[in-house]
Amino acid sequence: MQQQGFGISKSTVHKDVSERLKKINPNLAREVRIILDENKAERHIRGGMATKMKYSHLNKEKGI
Repeated sequence: MQQQGFGISKSTVHKDVSERLKKINPNLAREVRIILDENKAERHIRGGMATKMKYSHLNKEKGI
């Protein structure tokens, strides 16, 4: 599912910054890789926090 904006998928963007950028600008590709790796490592934490907030909100509505 694509969101409005640039009209390309997340997988295309990921491929561009992780593979094609190496050929265009290797130094920038290394910097981007560091950020992508950090985000991947933290992804499970953000997902858990979102779930906690969702159920916290629902419990408040129910008075629990």
